[in-house]
Amino acid sequence: MLLNRNKFASIGPPKRLRNEAMEVASASDIVIIHGNSHPDLANQIANRLGVKSGGCSVYHKTNRETMVEIGDSVRGKNIYIIQTGTKDVNNNIMELLIMAYACKTSSARSIVGVIPYLPYSKQCKMRKRGCIVTKLLAKMMCKSGLTHIITMDLHQKEIQGFFDCPVDNLRASPFLLQYIQECIPDYRNSIIVARNPGSAKKATSYAERLRLGIAVIHGEQKEAESDEVDGRYSPPPSVSSRSRTMDVSVGVPCHPAKEKPPINVVGDVGGRIAIMVDDLIDDVQSFVAAAEVLKDRGAYKIYVLATHGLLSSDAPRLIEDSPIDEVVVTNTIPHEIQKMQCHKIKTVDISVLIAEAIRRIHNKESMSYLFRNVTLED
Repeated sequence: MLLNRNKFASIGPPKRLRNEAMEVASASDIVIIHGNSHPDLANQIANRLGVKSGGCSVYHKTNRETMVEIGDSVRGKNIYIIQTGTKDVNNNIMELLIMAYACKTSSARSIVGVIPYLPYSKQCKMRKRGCIVTKLLAKMMCKSGLTHIITMDLHQKEIQGFFDCPVDNLRASPFLLQYIQECIPDYRNSIIVARNPGSAKKATSYAERLRLGIAVIHGEQKEAESDEVDGRYSPPPSVSSRSRTMDVSVGVPCHPAKEKPPINVVGDVGGRIAIMVDDLIDDVQSFVAAAEVLKDRGAYKIYVLATHGLLSSDAPRLIEDSPIDEVVVTNTIPHEIQKMQCHKIKTVDISVLIAEAIRRIHNKESMSYLFRNVTLED
């Protein structure tokens, strides 16, 4: 009987109590910290998860060096660092790297970087003698200790391949589509406009989901880049007795120079609501020029929808003086100051999506639910 009593004593508490203890332990393992880039978004995400934001102090010394002090223990815990890209982009990056490295050296179990807008994401292609800055940034983030990345609407989906850790590229399009359906009167009389041929794929995705038509603005070009000072275009040295140089003008066809075509709208926008869609709106001059053309072609209302609203420099003033009726962006980037300068800027909250992504990753659940009906073209 003594052996049997010891046998039953070793079984422990009932299964229900063990499960509740595991859930409490799992909830206590999550720690959310943030830098100075977007504390409002971090607090919204923490409130939705029912978790208190961790005690992390990030400040700058008089010599502009970044200092990070983590007040709570992170040993063996799952850390989620919420830091997005703003106009103070370089400080945002250094804060993220130092926070991640501080958690790594404090024996955190996992460190997930929640970066709604990934900085330098537009510098993801080689240009002349430059470099692919996004690749450098990805290497720095992985070396600092980040084991997972959560971001939203990358400028190019192929950026995920730069990282040596998993990357979840969330989509804000369901929130923007919902805004179109609920907040734009008579949206059935709308037409989705691609600001340039490069954004036609995103415009087509929106148009197919809303069962609307599409128009493309063609001819909007940037300032012509001067190539005369580039050494690659310098003429070969003259032929001398010591060195013989092949005349490259013989047999090698010359590449024709590009000419700016007159700006044109492919598609009928007369008497329609024009909705321009893009992933980032920063320098708004091209959007304003496109809006003026759409207004001339008969569009009676013009909306601009974008995931990330950086809105640098004098963008609010240009939007206020333009034919654009509304600029709708998500809160991946703080823009409260810009909204005070321009009443046309509207905000869509996407904190619920990021909070759900964090919850699923923490509970080791599938992320496929958040990518329903997402195709390779989106």
